[in-house]
Amino acid sequence: MADIKYEIEKELGSISESAKGWKKELNLISWNGRDAKYDLREWAPEHDKMGKGITLTVDELKALKELLNNMDI
Repeated sequence: MADIKYEIEKELGSISESAKGWKKELNLISWNGRDAKYDLREWAPEHDKMGKGITLTVDELKALKELLNNMDI
């Protein structure tokens, strides 16, 4: 498997934490030297391991925010 390089440019916040200390976080991350995108995934405490997640452009994040704002939760 190819080596994936990433740089967390900005830690925006955590929405949950597992019993093992992994946190589900929203961050601004540059993957493999590309422009940074918003990223939601679980991270080990030292950010050395990660779970599966999703990356979103600014427009996708705005669309998600609009969807969430319109939900009756």
